[in-house]
Amino acid sequence: MWSAWGTKKSYQSVRTEDDDQESTNLEELKARHAQAKKSLTRLLLHRGLFVPIVVLILLLAAGVSVAYFTVWRSSITPPIAEISPNAPATVASPTAPGAATFSETLSEGGCHKRREWRTLSQEEKQHYISSVHCLLDHPSVFPGHAIKNSTLYEDFPWIHSHAGYYTHDSASFLPWHRYFLHIYETTLRRECGFEGELVYWDWTQDWEDLAHAPVFDGKSGFGGDGDPQGEVTIGKTGRCVVDGPFADVEARFYDVKFQPHCLSRGFTDDQGNRRIDGTAVSPESISNVLALDRYDHFVSKMESVVHDAIPFGIGGDFQTFTAPYDPLFYLHHVQLDRLWWMWQQQDNRTWEYNGYKQRHSMEMASLDDVLIYQGLAEDVKVEEMMDTQKEGGLICYTY
Repeated sequence: MWSAWGTKKSYQSVRTEDDDQESTNLEELKARHAQAKKSLTRLLLHRGLFVPIVVLILLLAAGVSVAYFTVWRSSITPPIAEISPNAPATVASPTAPGAATFSETLSEGGCHKRREWRTLSQEEKQHYISSVHCLLDHPSVFPGHAIKNSTLYEDFPWIHSHAGYYTHDSASFLPWHRYFLHIYETTLRRECGFEGELVYWDWTQDWEDLAHAPVFDGKSGFGGDGDPQGEVTIGKTGRCVVDGPFADVEARFYDVKFQPHCLSRGFTDDQGNRRIDGTAVSPESISNVLALDRYDHFVSKMESVVHDAIPFGIGGDFQTFTAPYDPLFYLHHVQLDRLWWMWQQQDNRTWEYNGYKQRHSMEMASLDDVLIYQGLAEDVKVEEMMDTQKEGGLICYTY
């Protein structure tokens, strides 16, 4: 079985490696600071200056804290106009100002049905791939983006790394990605003339040999592994993808770091072999996860076992929070959404939702929680993402 602990450690490595390197020095500084503080306190008490100086220090600390928080917040938020959680911004089309927002239903004639990749005709596959590639030709929806000539294609990994990050390891993991996928699908339709529906990759059909699944075909799919003879571009195994329609994609971020590189993959298992371990996505594994009867238990296993097996098997860009640079991210997450949809159909679980609200939070989750998209689309409540077939709802699809 896939090691949940191992994947979590790898998933956070980009953000914590500097902290790990500095931990020893930090402890030494703390010890020196404590000793100096004791000496200073004795001196001030002796001269009767302790209370007024402490008050002054507290006032200065308050000012520094406010300034630091302002700078920190701006560093993790896209460089766009300030967005109030209570008055969410809508997406402005780069070519059609004032275009319809993502909160509209998709059609008047009923809900769309999403299909598995291998059931599409060759023409349908090409239409989907061309539509995705088209996003590279559209400018970012964020005016004044820090990176010049940023594209609509890049907006999705950017938002996933800055907003989606906080939904991992929490109850909101599934509903946040459900609407993220809807935003992506609607963008493909509106900006690139896409006429189909999002598709999923059912890896349970390929679990014994994931590396040779149809989605990795260089002609009818998304290209395969990174060049085994090439240089490592990112992570431990990521190398340039050299075949398929996305071999020309440049990814300019690796998680929150500006690190321009080619779209990269690096198939590997726990033993370092150039293969993708499919144990966690086998039919038996999926059946065990679907049998869980509590949402918090279900979402935990869905992420730490089922979800993590694919990005850490494929490696490269898929292995961190800018994973949407790899177009297979969407097929993977539509499959995860499909499994959640299947779980919801059992025992009338449509509205089952509990656990922790977000990453690093001890606050309990609620259907009234707001899912944040930082201007890529309107923020929505979790409640609006629970039923994919609700009449008049924001989303309307089935599997």
